[in-house]
Amino acid sequence: KVAEGGKPALVLGLGFISEGAIPFAARDPMRVLPCCIAGGALTGALSMAFGAQLMAPHGGLFVLLIPGAIHPVLLYLVAIIAGTVLAGGLYAMLKRPDTAVAKVV
Repeated sequence: KVAEGGKPALVLGLGFISEGAIPFAARDPMRVLPCCIAGGALTGALSMAFGAQLMAPHGGLFVLLIPGAIHPVLLYLVAIIAGTVLAGGLYAMLKRPDTAVAKVV
């Protein structure tokens, strides 16, 4: 069931629509939320340090298809990738191991 929720969350995330993370955060808030905050903070800090500019008010990575809408493109992508890797890596380290549930017959 978690994997099924990940597919639409990925598509939403590509558009920078974060609501796809809500079911994951609701399921494990003490781990998911700090990881998302750290990843978002790193992305924001790097994009500001790089002087990245996004000319469109919304659109996520789909704005990459519009020439000149993002400057500098490569550093903007580096910031996004770094924040994503940090958030995902932190959650991978913090997540609870899956435990087998015994069936009562």
